[in-house]
Amino acid sequence: MTTVRHTPTATPGGAALPDPGPAPDGPVVNGHVVNGHAPTGPVTNGHVVNGRSPLAGTHAGNGHVPGGHAGNGTHPSSAAAGGPPGVLDDLSPERLRAMDREQLDVLAAEIRRFLVSSVAVTGGHLGPNLGAVELSLALHRVFDSPADPIVWDTGHQAYVHKVVTGRAGRFARLRKAGGISGYPNRTESPHDMVENSHASTALSYADGLARARDLRGGAHHVVAVIGDGALTGGLAYEALNNIGTSGRRVVVVLNDNGRSYAPTVSRLTTACGERDGAAPEAFFAALGLSYLGPVDGHDVEAVEALLHRAAACPGPVVVHVHTVKGRDYAPAEGDAEKCLHDVSPFDPESGLPHARPGGAASYTEAFGTAIVAEAEHRPELVAVTAAMTGPTGLLRFAARFGDRLVDVGIAEQHAVTAAAGMAMGGLRPVVAIYSTFLNRAWDQLVHDVGLHRLPVVFCLDRAGVTGDDGPSHHGIFDLVLLTKVPGMTVLVPSSYEEVAVMLHQALEITDGPVAIRWPKTPARRCATTGSGLAARRIAAGDGSVCFLGLGKLVEACEGAADRLAARGIDATVWDVRAAAPLDPAMLDDARSHALVVTAEDGIADGGVGSIVAAALRSRQPDGRRPDGQGPDVVTCGLPLAYLPHGGADDILAAHGLDAAGLAAAATRALGRADRPA
Repeated sequence: MTTVRHTPTATPGGAALPDPGPAPDGPVVNGHVVNGHAPTGPVTNGHVVNGRSPLAGTHAGNGHVPGGHAGNGTHPSSAAAGGPPGVLDDLSPERLRAMDREQLDVLAAEIRRFLVSSVAVTGGHLGPNLGAVELSLALHRVFDSPADPIVWDTGHQAYVHKVVTGRAGRFARLRKAGGISGYPNRTESPHDMVENSHASTALSYADGLARARDLRGGAHHVVAVIGDGALTGGLAYEALNNIGTSGRRVVVVLNDNGRSYAPTVSRLTTACGERDGAAPEAFFAALGLSYLGPVDGHDVEAVEALLHRAAACPGPVVVHVHTVKGRDYAPAEGDAEKCLHDVSPFDPESGLPHARPGGAASYTEAFGTAIVAEAEHRPELVAVTAAMTGPTGLLRFAARFGDRLVDVGIAEQHAVTAAAGMAMGGLRPVVAIYSTFLNRAWDQLVHDVGLHRLPVVFCLDRAGVTGDDGPSHHGIFDLVLLTKVPGMTVLVPSSYEEVAVMLHQALEITDGPVAIRWPKTPARRCATTGSGLAARRIAAGDGSVCFLGLGKLVEACEGAADRLAARGIDATVWDVRAAAPLDPAMLDDARSHALVVTAEDGIADGGVGSIVAAALRSRQPDGRRPDGQGPDVVTCGLPLAYLPHGGADDILAAHGLDAAGLAAAATRALGRADRPA
């Protein structure tokens, strides 16, 4: 019996940027410098509009960005979107510091127009960045990045930072393969200190950076920008405690917009949101940090003044800035759920997303429907989320069973251990969480839930390759990790319909935790589903090749079988369904084949394929089949690497995890088996 792991090499990330070149004498309108100073009004389609911004707080016009999108599929760089060529494409912190107040106001309006028109084409994080325009400008005017490192928390607030540091011209490929990341990225620019997209980390980074500065005799500033709900995470408070105790010079900028995805769930941030500043000042003072503010985060001069004061402080200081998420774009300010926090490509006139091709449904929608149905006849069922009610599909549950929805804020560790307590108390908690964010609560899952064999159900969205959000959001570790928790059941649906079947089965299991994981990509519809923990055989072949597929890769296995059929090879295909425990009937059938090919959208090393290979060996007397030869096993999965952003299906195909790649892996293995020893 031979086991072959098929994991192609990972694709490298992006490259560093060239120097943007010398600055012009003044801002540019329609390609011309205007008298060395800004025009008297903001620019729309390359023209000054009556001295008023189409993005002003009154939402001039229809309350959106007029002409802010590119036609004919072209990308809206500052020129292509109808804006002034060069104002954004050639922007730098040095040029920013030379601008006066009038120029800054014009620039802020232009940046907002650019963000709307650009993100409308590529998708991305819009609301947080519309709210951080003036703050970003002020930070880069007061501090000397990258000599003074600025750490963004969470990193999705850094689009304006990227524009200011010369990357506007690269937004055409924002979150696309080979393009710039939707988060700070060290390969893009020396201005990006940390590649962070998981919340509540910046203060710990800043504490470490300040300690390193002091021990090495440096004198530069260290700045941490924390906002968009990141101050609800426990790690942030651990860091605040250490920063305050050390007394080291750290400037903490609290970008307080009262939200993460949705309105922030936290008494602490409610207290920090007090406009008179008394409550937050007392809170931070108790931790050993000075406090400045609050200040209007959309008044560049006021923010700058406070940042200058902070820079002069001899110890750690908090600058409290009030901002409005989705600022000056009516569709964002009017979005009560999330202020257009994250968006797929959309119509910039209305803010509405483009229709999905063929009206494809998602696994998230399937879960949202299924959990409401289960809750109707299970009064003990509660849903737990970490500031992700909408993205994890719980909006309808919240509307129907508001008192049974537990939103803990950005606090995944607490969510998992609190769910353990709920289970101990007789409830049936369902923790809805992104696969990548469950990594943050691994100890709690293993020891607080698993060790006690508590019936907590984990519903993991964005499992596998998520695509455009890149290495920090790919959910490729979950199968390796979850299958190593003793007593845990791991279910992997391959269709929309399977989600409801598996959620029901999970809630029937009472002697240990269950995880169900599904991808971000559209869910296919299938009239046939499995049942219980049994695998489902889709096609019975001639005994030559057996494909064992997990989740969305079942469809790829079927496609691979079709390709082999064209060559006269009749392959068997199984939908594994339960990654743990594996179905003995499926293993017995697989053992009867000459070749077994496993396919999973997780890391191959230590993944389900390796468990299958070990199980097949253990089920053979003396490790051999009766005919004297065990089946060869090819495990197809992802490499142990940080995969860059790009289209999810493109990434999978690049690693041989599509129909063509799986068929090729089987053909290669059969060729090896046919050769004489």
